[in-house]
Amino acid sequence: MNLRMKVVMNIVARIVCAGVLLGVLAAPLVTAPAAASAQSDICAGIAPAHGSCGTGTGTINQTLKNVVDLLSAIAGVIAVIMLIVGGIKYITSSGDASNISGAKNTIIFALVGLVVVALAQALVHFVLSRV
Repeated sequence: MNLRMKVVMNIVARIVCAGVLLGVLAAPLVTAPAAASAQSDICAGIAPAHGSCGTGTGTINQTLKNVVDLLSAIAGVIAVIMLIVGGIKYITSSGDASNISGAKNTIIFALVGLVVVALAQALVHFVLSRV
């Protein structure tokens, strides 16, 4: 692969990574107002004594569930970005054995990370449902 092609691939990789990052950061801004209005509509007709809408029992479990969901989403996004980076490294390796090995390791570790995050989230939700 010539130098011009490497430069173009580097620019494309940076644009893709910037687009993914921008999408991840902008998604909560787009969906938060709709979720907040839906939550207020649901909670409008429920008395606080029923333990719903952030009052009474269950708030600790809900808070833990929200934290685990947030951390899982962040870890999942990072793993997907690392999969993309590993794929780009694999494509641009130019047949060099050490670059191919590094790209394969990046992809394997990203997939293992996704599996660990999924299992951890399943375990936490199982424990919280039993408490």
